[in-house]
Amino acid sequence: MKRNTFTETQIVKILKDLDSGKQANDVARENGVSKATLYNWRKKYSGMGASVNISEKLTT
Repeated sequence: MKRNTFTETQIVKILKDLDSGKQANDVARENGVSKATLYNWRKKYSGMGASVNISEKLTT
């Protein structure tokens, strides 16, 4: 089974969907990951939203 790799930007976007009030089951199903992965990402990338947005502005 192929393992998907997500960029930090993609992960932050997925976490924003989760934080916006969507159900964890729905977000996980839409992106093809497990709920456990979502919660691990949330723990690892908490607070990354601002830094990723700044880096996107600098590259454009």
